[in-house]
Amino acid sequence: MTVSSQAPEASGFRWKLVAPLAVWLGIYLWPAPSGLNVNQWHYFAVFAAVITGLILESMPVGAVGFIGLTVAGVAGYIDPDPGKSLRWMLAGFAESTVWLIVGAFVFSIGYRKSQLGRRIALVLVQRLGRNTLGLGYAVAMSDFLLAPATPSNTARSGGIVYPIISNIPRIYGSEPGPTAGRIGTYVMWTAFAATAITSSLFFTALAPNAAALAIAKKTVGVEVSWGQWFIGFAPLGLLLMIVVPLLSYLVCRPEVKRSPEISEWAAKELTAMGPMSRNEWIMLGLIVLAMFLWIAGSSPDIHVPVLGSNFVNATTVVFIVISLMLVTGVIEFADIVSEKSAWEVFFYFTSLLTLASGLNEIGFIKWFATEYAKPLAGLAPSTAMLLLVALFFWIHYFFSSITSHAAAVLPVVLAVGSGIPGLPVTTLAMLCMYSLGLMGVISPYATGPAPMYFGSGYIGKGQFWGFGLIFGLLYFAGLLLIVLPWLQMG
Repeated sequence: MTVSSQAPEASGFRWKLVAPLAVWLGIYLWPAPSGLNVNQWHYFAVFAAVITGLILESMPVGAVGFIGLTVAGVAGYIDPDPGKSLRWMLAGFAESTVWLIVGAFVFSIGYRKSQLGRRIALVLVQRLGRNTLGLGYAVAMSDFLLAPATPSNTARSGGIVYPIISNIPRIYGSEPGPTAGRIGTYVMWTAFAATAITSSLFFTALAPNAAALAIAKKTVGVEVSWGQWFIGFAPLGLLLMIVVPLLSYLVCRPEVKRSPEISEWAAKELTAMGPMSRNEWIMLGLIVLAMFLWIAGSSPDIHVPVLGSNFVNATTVVFIVISLMLVTGVIEFADIVSEKSAWEVFFYFTSLLTLASGLNEIGFIKWFATEYAKPLAGLAPSTAMLLLVALFFWIHYFFSSITSHAAAVLPVVLAVGSGIPGLPVTTLAMLCMYSLGLMGVISPYATGPAPMYFGSGYIGKGQFWGFGLIFGLLYFAGLLLIVLPWLQMG
Protein backbone atom coordinates (compact mmCIF):
# COMPACT_ATOMS: atom_id res chain seq x y z
CA MET A 1 0.00 0.00 0.00
CA THR A 2 2.82 2.33 0.88
CA VAL A 3 4.69 1.53 -2.32
CA SER A 4 1.69 2.14 -4.56
CA SER A 5 0.91 5.46 -2.90
CA GLN A 6 4.46 6.69 -3.40
CA ALA A 7 4.87 5.40 -6.94
CA PRO A 8 2.89 8.15 -8.70
CA GLU A 9 4.84 10.81 -6.83
CA ALA A 10 8.16 9.22 -7.76
CA SER A 11 7.03 8.80 -11.37
CA GLY A 12 5.87 12.43 -11.46
CA PHE A 13 9.19 13.57 -10.09
CA ARG A 14 11.10 11.68 -12.77
CA TRP A 15 8.89 13.13 -15.49
CA LYS A 16 9.43 16.66 -14.22
CA LEU A 17 13.14 16.04 -14.03
CA VAL A 18 13.36 14.62 -17.55
CA ALA A 19 11.20 17.28 -19.24
CA PRO A 20 13.75 20.14 -18.96
CA LEU A 21 16.45 17.82 -20.30
CA ALA A 22 14.19 16.92 -23.23
CA VAL A 23 13.62 20.62 -23.98
CA TRP A 24 17.36 21.26 -23.82
CA LEU A 25 18.21 18.30 -26.07
CA GLY A 26 15.48 19.10 -28.60
CA ILE A 27 16.70 22.68 -29.06
CA TYR A 28 20.36 21.66 -28.87
CA LEU A 29 19.98 19.16 -31.73
CA TRP A 30 17.83 21.47 -33.86
CA PRO A 31 19.89 23.38 -36.44
CA ALA A 32 20.62 26.97 -35.44
CA PRO A 33 18.30 29.44 -37.23
CA SER A 34 19.74 31.80 -39.81
CA GLY A 35 21.48 34.72 -38.13
CA LEU A 36 22.50 32.74 -35.03
CA ASN A 37 25.64 30.72 -34.54
CA VAL A 38 25.70 27.35 -32.82
CA ASN A 39 27.04 28.82 -29.58
CA GLN A 40 24.14 31.30 -29.28
CA TRP A 41 21.56 28.62 -30.08
CA HIS A 42 22.97 26.18 -27.54
CA TYR A 43 22.92 28.87 -24.87
CA PHE A 44 19.26 29.47 -25.61
CA ALA A 45 18.69 25.72 -25.17
CA VAL A 46 20.06 25.96 -21.62
CA PHE A 47 17.90 28.99 -20.85
CA ALA A 48 14.75 27.29 -22.19
CA ALA A 49 15.51 24.18 -20.11
CA VAL A 50 15.88 26.29 -16.96
CA ILE A 51 12.54 28.05 -17.56
CA THR A 52 10.90 24.65 -18.14
CA GLY A 53 12.36 23.40 -14.88
CA LEU A 54 11.04 26.44 -13.03
CA ILE A 55 7.54 26.05 -14.45
CA LEU A 56 7.38 22.32 -13.70
CA GLU A 57 9.19 22.62 -10.33
CA SER A 58 11.59 19.84 -11.30
CA MET A 59 13.53 20.63 -8.12
CA PRO A 60 13.90 23.66 -5.82
CA VAL A 61 13.97 26.82 -7.93
CA GLY A 62 17.35 27.89 -6.61
CA ALA A 63 18.82 24.55 -7.68
CA VAL A 64 17.34 24.80 -11.19
CA GLY A 65 18.86 28.21 -11.80
CA PHE A 66 22.18 27.27 -10.20
CA ILE A 67 22.54 24.15 -12.39
CA GLY A 68 21.66 26.10 -15.54
CA LEU A 69 24.18 28.78 -14.66
CA THR A 70 26.85 26.15 -14.07
CA VAL A 71 26.19 24.41 -17.39
CA ALA A 72 26.34 27.69 -19.32
CA GLY A 73 29.54 28.72 -17.52
CA VAL A 74 31.35 25.40 -17.95
CA ALA A 75 30.36 25.26 -21.63
CA GLY A 76 31.85 28.73 -22.14
CA TYR A 77 28.85 30.03 -24.06
CA ILE A 78 29.42 33.63 -22.95
CA ASP A 79 33.21 33.51 -23.06
CA PRO A 80 35.46 30.53 -23.89
CA ASP A 81 38.09 31.74 -21.42
CA PRO A 82 37.47 29.81 -18.15
CA GLY A 83 38.43 32.76 -15.96
CA LYS A 84 36.16 35.21 -17.78
CA SER A 85 33.37 32.66 -17.86
CA LEU A 86 33.61 32.28 -14.07
CA ARG A 87 33.51 36.04 -13.60
CA TRP A 88 30.35 36.12 -15.70
CA MET A 89 28.82 33.38 -13.53
CA LEU A 90 29.58 35.32 -10.36
CA ALA A 91 28.57 38.75 -11.70
CA GLY A 92 24.94 38.32 -10.68
CA PHE A 93 25.90 37.88 -7.03
CA ALA A 94 27.08 41.50 -7.01
CA GLU A 95 23.89 42.91 -8.56
CA SER A 96 22.36 45.60 -6.35
CA THR A 97 18.80 44.42 -7.04
CA VAL A 98 19.59 40.96 -5.68
CA TRP A 99 20.84 42.41 -2.40
CA LEU A 100 17.90 44.77 -2.25
CA ILE A 101 15.62 41.73 -2.32
CA VAL A 102 17.61 39.97 0.40
CA GLY A 103 17.49 43.17 2.43
CA ALA A 104 13.71 43.28 2.11
CA PHE A 105 13.56 39.82 3.65
CA VAL A 106 15.72 41.05 6.52
CA PHE A 107 13.34 43.98 6.98
CA SER A 108 10.63 41.35 7.40
CA ILE A 109 12.64 39.82 10.24
CA GLY A 110 12.73 43.21 11.96
CA TYR A 111 9.00 43.69 11.56
CA ARG A 112 8.40 40.18 12.89
CA LYS A 113 10.81 40.22 15.84
CA SER A 114 9.91 43.73 16.98
CA GLN A 115 6.18 42.89 16.63
CA LEU A 116 5.66 46.11 14.67
CA GLY A 117 4.49 44.15 11.65
CA ARG A 118 1.93 42.28 13.73
CA ARG A 119 0.69 45.52 15.28
CA ILE A 120 0.22 47.23 11.89
CA ALA A 121 -1.42 44.10 10.48
CA LEU A 122 -3.81 43.97 13.44
CA VAL A 123 -4.75 47.62 12.93
CA LEU A 124 -5.52 46.94 9.25
CA VAL A 125 -7.51 43.84 10.13
CA GLN A 126 -9.40 45.63 12.90
CA ARG A 127 -10.54 48.38 10.55
CA LEU A 128 -10.88 46.49 7.27
CA GLY A 129 -10.78 42.81 8.12
CA ARG A 130 -14.52 42.21 8.22
CA ASN A 131 -14.43 41.99 4.44
CA THR A 132 -11.60 40.23 2.61
CA LEU A 133 -12.13 42.30 -0.53
CA GLY A 134 -11.80 45.51 1.49
CA LEU A 135 -8.52 44.23 2.86
CA GLY A 136 -7.32 43.72 -0.71
CA TYR A 137 -8.13 47.31 -1.60
CA ALA A 138 -6.24 48.51 1.48
CA VAL A 139 -3.16 46.54 0.40
CA ALA A 140 -3.33 47.95 -3.15
CA MET A 141 -3.88 51.49 -1.89
CA SER A 142 -0.80 51.33 0.35
CA ASP A 143 1.39 50.77 -2.72
CA PHE A 144 -0.47 53.50 -4.62
CA LEU A 145 0.24 56.07 -1.90
CA LEU A 146 3.94 55.20 -1.69
CA ALA A 147 4.58 54.90 -5.43
CA PRO A 148 4.98 58.55 -6.56
CA ALA A 149 7.90 59.11 -4.20
CA THR A 150 9.57 55.68 -4.21
CA PRO A 151 11.50 55.14 -7.45
CA SER A 152 12.29 51.50 -6.72
CA ASN A 153 9.39 49.06 -6.80
CA THR A 154 11.62 46.55 -5.01
CA ALA A 155 12.18 48.99 -2.17
CA ARG A 156 8.52 50.03 -2.12
CA SER A 157 6.78 46.69 -2.47
CA GLY A 158 9.53 44.45 -1.12
CA GLY A 159 10.92 46.68 1.61
CA ILE A 160 7.78 48.38 2.89
CA VAL A 161 4.55 46.67 1.78
CA TYR A 162 5.59 43.00 1.83
CA PRO A 163 7.04 42.92 5.38
CA ILE A 164 3.78 44.38 6.72
CA ILE A 165 1.24 42.36 4.76
CA SER A 166 3.12 39.08 5.32
CA ASN A 167 1.82 39.29 8.88
CA ILE A 168 -1.84 39.51 7.84
CA PRO A 169 -2.54 35.94 6.60
CA ARG A 170 -1.29 34.37 9.82
CA ILE A 171 -3.90 36.29 11.76
CA TYR A 172 -6.49 34.33 9.79
CA GLY A 173 -4.69 31.01 10.27
CA SER A 174 -3.33 31.11 6.73
CA GLU A 175 0.25 29.87 6.51
CA PRO A 176 2.49 29.08 3.52
CA GLY A 177 1.50 25.69 2.17
CA PRO A 178 -1.85 23.91 2.58
CA THR A 179 -3.63 26.84 4.27
CA ALA A 180 -2.25 29.54 1.95
CA GLY A 181 -5.54 29.67 0.06
CA ARG A 182 -7.52 30.80 3.09
CA ILE A 183 -6.49 34.40 2.47
CA GLY A 184 -2.69 34.52 2.05
CA THR A 185 -2.64 33.88 -1.69
CA TYR A 186 -5.14 36.67 -2.30
CA VAL A 187 -3.36 39.24 -0.14
CA MET A 188 0.07 38.51 -1.63
CA TRP A 189 -1.04 38.42 -5.26
CA THR A 190 -3.06 41.61 -4.90
CA ALA A 191 -0.01 43.42 -3.54
CA PHE A 192 2.21 42.14 -6.34
CA ALA A 193 -0.29 42.89 -9.12
CA ALA A 194 -0.85 46.40 -7.72
CA THR A 195 2.83 47.33 -7.72
CA ALA A 196 3.01 46.53 -11.44
CA ILE A 197 0.25 49.08 -12.06
CA THR A 198 1.71 51.85 -9.92
CA SER A 199 5.12 51.29 -11.52
CA SER A 200 3.61 52.36 -14.84
CA LEU A 201 1.20 54.97 -13.49
CA PHE A 202 3.86 57.23 -11.99
CA PHE A 203 7.06 58.16 -13.82
CA THR A 204 8.92 58.21 -10.49
CA ALA A 205 7.61 54.82 -9.29
CA LEU A 206 10.08 52.73 -11.30
CA ALA A 207 13.72 53.57 -11.95
CA PRO A 208 13.83 52.10 -15.51
CA ASN A 209 11.14 54.58 -16.56
CA ALA A 210 13.76 57.33 -16.60
CA ALA A 211 16.20 55.14 -18.53
CA ALA A 212 13.52 54.32 -21.11
CA LEU A 213 12.58 57.98 -21.53
CA ALA A 214 16.24 58.85 -22.09
CA ILE A 215 16.43 56.17 -24.79
CA ALA A 216 13.22 57.41 -26.41
CA LYS A 217 14.48 60.99 -26.40
CA LYS A 218 17.79 60.02 -27.93
CA THR A 219 16.29 57.63 -30.50
CA VAL A 220 13.14 59.42 -31.71
CA GLY A 221 13.12 62.75 -29.85
CA VAL A 222 10.24 61.97 -27.46
CA GLU A 223 10.11 64.13 -24.32
CA VAL A 224 7.48 63.67 -21.59
CA SER A 225 6.92 65.53 -18.31
CA TRP A 226 5.84 63.86 -15.06
CA GLY A 227 2.30 65.18 -15.53
CA GLN A 228 2.07 64.12 -19.17
CA TRP A 229 3.24 60.63 -18.20
CA PHE A 230 0.55 60.36 -15.52
CA ILE A 231 -2.27 61.77 -17.67
CA GLY A 232 -1.38 59.45 -20.55
CA PHE A 233 -1.69 56.32 -18.42
CA ALA A 234 -4.29 57.44 -15.86
CA PRO A 235 -7.40 56.11 -17.69
CA LEU A 236 -5.99 52.58 -17.54
CA GLY A 237 -3.94 52.87 -14.35
CA LEU A 238 -6.73 54.21 -12.16
CA LEU A 239 -9.20 51.73 -13.63
CA LEU A 240 -6.85 48.84 -12.90
CA MET A 241 -6.38 50.00 -9.32
CA ILE A 242 -10.14 49.58 -8.93
CA VAL A 243 -10.44 46.34 -10.89
CA VAL A 244 -7.37 44.36 -9.82
CA PRO A 245 -8.28 43.70 -6.15
CA LEU A 246 -11.66 42.42 -7.36
CA LEU A 247 -10.16 40.35 -10.17
CA SER A 248 -7.58 38.92 -7.77
CA TYR A 249 -10.46 38.02 -5.47
CA LEU A 250 -12.17 36.11 -8.29
CA VAL A 251 -8.98 34.42 -9.52
CA CYS A 252 -7.44 33.54 -6.14
CA ARG A 253 -10.80 32.59 -4.57
CA PRO A 254 -9.90 33.12 -0.89
CA GLU A 255 -11.69 30.76 1.44
CA VAL A 256 -12.28 33.52 3.98
CA LYS A 257 -14.85 35.90 2.46
CA ARG A 258 -16.19 37.70 5.51
CA SER A 259 -15.07 37.45 9.10
CA PRO A 260 -16.88 39.94 11.36
CA GLU A 261 -15.51 38.37 14.50
CA ILE A 262 -11.91 38.83 13.35
CA SER A 263 -12.12 42.62 13.80
CA GLU A 264 -13.18 42.20 17.43
CA TRP A 265 -10.45 39.65 17.99
CA ALA A 266 -7.85 42.00 16.44
CA ALA A 267 -8.96 44.81 18.77
CA LYS A 268 -8.50 42.53 21.79
CA GLU A 269 -5.06 41.46 20.55
CA LEU A 270 -4.00 45.08 20.16
CA THR A 271 -5.13 45.77 23.71
CA ALA A 272 -3.19 42.75 24.92
CA MET A 273 -0.05 43.96 23.12
CA GLY A 274 -0.16 47.20 25.11
CA PRO A 275 1.80 50.30 24.11
CA MET A 276 4.52 50.13 21.50
CA SER A 277 7.76 48.65 22.77
CA ARG A 278 11.28 50.05 22.43
CA ASN A 279 12.06 47.80 19.47
CA GLU A 280 8.83 48.73 17.72
CA TRP A 281 9.63 52.42 17.98
CA ILE A 282 13.18 51.77 16.72
CA MET A 283 11.90 49.69 13.82
CA LEU A 284 9.36 52.34 12.92
CA GLY A 285 12.06 55.01 13.01
CA LEU A 286 14.35 52.92 10.80
CA ILE A 287 11.63 52.36 8.21
CA VAL A 288 10.90 56.10 8.13
CA LEU A 289 14.63 56.68 7.67
CA ALA A 290 14.72 54.16 4.82
CA MET A 291 11.78 55.82 3.09
CA PHE A 292 13.39 59.25 3.46
CA LEU A 293 16.68 58.04 2.01
CA TRP A 294 14.95 56.20 -0.83
CA ILE A 295 13.03 59.33 -1.75
CA ALA A 296 15.67 61.98 -1.07
CA GLY A 297 18.55 59.85 -2.30
CA SER A 298 17.00 59.68 -5.76
CA SER A 299 16.44 63.44 -6.03
CA PRO A 300 19.26 65.70 -7.23
CA ASP A 301 17.57 68.61 -5.48
CA ILE A 302 17.98 67.14 -1.99
CA HIS A 303 21.38 66.71 -0.41
CA VAL A 304 21.70 63.57 1.68
CA PRO A 305 24.96 63.70 3.68
CA VAL A 306 25.65 59.98 3.43
CA LEU A 307 28.92 58.69 1.99
CA GLY A 308 29.65 62.24 0.80
CA SER A 309 27.15 62.06 -2.04
CA ASN A 310 23.91 63.71 -3.08
CA PHE A 311 22.62 60.31 -4.06
CA VAL A 312 22.14 57.12 -2.02
CA ASN A 313 21.62 53.92 -3.93
CA ALA A 314 18.48 52.08 -2.82
CA THR A 315 20.53 49.01 -1.90
CA THR A 316 22.96 51.11 0.13
CA VAL A 317 19.97 52.31 2.14
CA VAL A 318 19.13 48.69 2.92
CA PHE A 319 22.65 48.06 4.20
CA ILE A 320 22.48 51.17 6.36
CA VAL A 321 19.17 50.21 7.93
CA ILE A 322 20.16 46.57 8.50
CA SER A 323 23.36 47.72 10.21
CA LEU A 324 21.31 49.96 12.50
CA MET A 325 18.91 47.09 13.19
CA LEU A 326 21.89 44.99 14.30
CA VAL A 327 23.45 47.76 16.37
CA THR A 328 20.19 48.53 18.19
CA GLY A 329 19.42 44.87 18.83
CA VAL A 330 16.20 44.77 16.84
CA ILE A 331 17.60 41.72 15.07
CA GLU A 332 20.65 39.50 15.51
CA PHE A 333 23.04 38.33 12.84
CA ALA A 334 21.91 34.76 13.47
CA ASP A 335 18.44 35.84 12.35
CA ILE A 336 19.83 36.88 8.97
CA VAL A 337 21.80 33.68 8.51
CA SER A 338 18.79 31.52 9.37
CA GLU A 339 16.37 33.30 7.02
CA LYS A 340 16.05 30.39 4.59
CA SER A 341 13.60 32.12 2.24
CA ALA A 342 15.98 35.02 1.64
CA TRP A 343 18.87 32.80 0.61
CA GLU A 344 16.70 30.56 -1.55
CA VAL A 345 15.53 33.63 -3.45
CA PHE A 346 19.11 34.92 -3.53
CA PHE A 347 20.36 31.87 -5.45
CA TYR A 348 17.26 31.62 -7.61
CA PHE A 349 17.12 35.25 -8.71
CA THR A 350 20.88 35.63 -9.07
CA SER A 351 21.01 32.66 -11.44
CA LEU A 352 18.04 33.86 -13.48
CA LEU A 353 19.33 37.43 -13.63
CA THR A 354 22.68 36.24 -14.95
CA LEU A 355 21.21 33.76 -17.43
CA ALA A 356 18.72 36.31 -18.77
CA SER A 357 21.40 38.97 -19.14
CA GLY A 358 23.47 36.39 -21.03
CA LEU A 359 20.82 36.20 -23.74
CA ASN A 360 21.36 39.90 -24.34
CA GLU A 361 25.16 39.72 -24.11
CA ILE A 362 25.46 37.06 -26.81
CA GLY A 363 23.10 38.97 -29.13
CA PHE A 364 20.17 36.55 -29.00
CA ILE A 365 17.65 39.22 -27.98
CA LYS A 366 18.71 41.62 -30.71
CA TRP A 367 18.50 38.82 -33.28
CA PHE A 368 15.04 37.79 -32.09
CA ALA A 369 13.70 41.35 -32.10
CA THR A 370 15.19 42.10 -35.52
CA GLU A 371 13.86 38.89 -37.08
CA TYR A 372 10.42 39.55 -35.64
CA ALA A 373 10.42 43.09 -36.93
CA LYS A 374 11.54 42.34 -40.51
CA PRO A 375 8.11 41.38 -41.91
CA LEU A 376 6.46 44.44 -40.35
CA ALA A 377 7.78 46.88 -42.95
CA GLY A 378 5.08 45.98 -45.44
CA LEU A 379 2.17 46.11 -42.99
CA ALA A 380 -0.28 48.91 -42.26
CA PRO A 381 1.11 51.34 -39.64
CA SER A 382 -1.55 50.47 -37.05
CA THR A 383 -0.96 46.73 -37.41
CA ALA A 384 2.80 47.16 -37.29
CA MET A 385 2.55 49.23 -34.12
CA LEU A 386 0.38 46.65 -32.36
CA LEU A 387 2.84 43.90 -33.23
CA LEU A 388 5.82 45.98 -32.10
CA VAL A 389 4.17 46.70 -28.75
CA ALA A 390 3.35 42.99 -28.43
CA LEU A 391 6.98 42.12 -29.09
CA PHE A 392 8.20 44.65 -26.54
CA PHE A 393 5.77 43.41 -23.86
CA TRP A 394 5.95 39.63 -24.19
CA ILE A 395 9.65 39.33 -24.93
CA HIS A 396 10.08 40.16 -21.25
CA TYR A 397 9.83 36.44 -20.53
CA PHE A 398 13.49 36.44 -21.62
CA PHE A 399 14.46 39.08 -19.05
CA SER A 400 14.81 39.34 -15.29
CA SER A 401 15.70 43.02 -15.39
CA ILE A 402 13.36 45.73 -16.67
CA THR A 403 16.30 48.11 -17.11
CA SER A 404 18.14 45.58 -19.29
CA HIS A 405 14.96 44.98 -21.25
CA ALA A 406 14.53 48.69 -21.96
CA ALA A 407 18.18 49.10 -22.95
CA ALA A 408 18.22 46.07 -25.25
CA VAL A 409 14.81 46.09 -26.93
CA LEU A 410 13.44 49.65 -26.88
CA PRO A 411 16.03 51.07 -29.36
CA VAL A 412 15.30 48.20 -31.78
CA VAL A 413 11.52 48.63 -31.58
CA LEU A 414 11.71 52.42 -31.97
CA ALA A 415 14.17 52.18 -34.85
CA VAL A 416 11.90 49.74 -36.70
CA GLY A 417 8.82 51.84 -35.96
CA SER A 418 10.41 55.06 -37.16
CA GLY A 419 11.18 53.39 -40.48
CA ILE A 420 7.52 52.54 -41.20
CA PRO A 421 5.75 55.43 -43.03
CA GLY A 422 2.71 56.75 -41.19
CA LEU A 423 3.45 55.01 -37.89
CA PRO A 424 3.05 57.42 -34.91
CA VAL A 425 6.42 56.92 -33.25
CA THR A 426 5.59 59.02 -30.18
CA THR A 427 2.56 56.83 -29.46
CA LEU A 428 4.67 53.71 -29.98
CA ALA A 429 7.30 55.00 -27.56
CA MET A 430 4.70 55.85 -24.92
CA LEU A 431 3.03 52.45 -25.15
CA CYS A 432 6.39 50.72 -24.78
CA MET A 433 7.39 52.86 -21.81
CA TYR A 434 4.03 52.28 -20.11
CA SER A 435 4.62 48.56 -20.59
CA LEU A 436 7.67 48.53 -18.33
CA GLY A 437 5.85 48.39 -15.00
CA LEU A 438 2.99 46.23 -16.25
CA MET A 439 5.18 43.51 -17.72
CA GLY A 440 6.66 42.87 -14.28
CA VAL A 441 3.60 40.78 -13.44
CA ILE A 442 4.13 38.03 -16.01
CA SER A 443 6.75 35.81 -14.36
CA PRO A 444 8.40 35.03 -10.99
CA TYR A 445 11.57 36.82 -12.11
CA ALA A 446 10.17 39.65 -14.23
CA THR A 447 10.79 42.45 -11.72
CA GLY A 448 12.49 43.03 -8.37
CA PRO A 449 9.56 42.25 -6.01
CA ALA A 450 8.57 39.10 -7.94
CA PRO A 451 11.05 36.71 -6.29
CA MET A 452 9.87 37.85 -2.85
CA TYR A 453 6.23 37.08 -3.49
CA PHE A 454 7.23 33.93 -5.38
CA GLY A 455 9.31 32.77 -2.43
CA SER A 456 6.72 33.67 0.22
CA GLY A 457 5.10 30.26 0.01
CA TYR A 458 1.63 31.77 -0.32
CA ILE A 459 1.45 31.67 -4.12
CA GLY A 460 2.04 28.23 -5.63
CA LYS A 461 4.68 27.96 -8.34
CA GLY A 462 2.15 26.94 -11.00
CA GLN A 463 -0.28 29.55 -9.69
CA PHE A 464 2.30 32.31 -10.13
CA TRP A 465 2.84 31.51 -13.80
CA GLY A 466 -0.91 31.16 -14.39
CA PHE A 467 -1.87 34.35 -12.57
CA GLY A 468 0.98 36.15 -14.34
CA LEU A 469 -0.37 35.16 -17.75
CA ILE A 470 -3.95 36.16 -16.86
CA PHE A 471 -2.98 39.55 -15.51
CA GLY A 472 -0.37 40.08 -18.22
CA LEU A 473 -3.05 39.58 -20.86
CA LEU A 474 -5.36 41.98 -19.00
CA TYR A 475 -2.69 44.67 -18.71
CA PHE A 476 -1.62 44.25 -22.33
CA ALA A 477 -5.23 44.43 -23.55
CA GLY A 478 -5.69 47.60 -21.49
CA LEU A 479 -2.74 49.22 -23.24
CA LEU A 480 -4.23 48.56 -26.65
CA LEU A 481 -7.91 49.15 -25.90
CA ILE A 482 -7.69 52.10 -23.50
CA VAL A 483 -4.30 53.80 -23.56
CA LEU A 484 -3.80 53.67 -27.33
CA PRO A 485 -7.09 55.40 -28.21
CA TRP A 486 -6.53 57.89 -25.37
CA LEU A 487 -3.10 58.83 -26.70
CA GLN A 488 -4.45 59.16 -30.24
CA MET A 489 -7.09 61.59 -28.99
CA GLY A 490 -4.47 63.80 -27.34
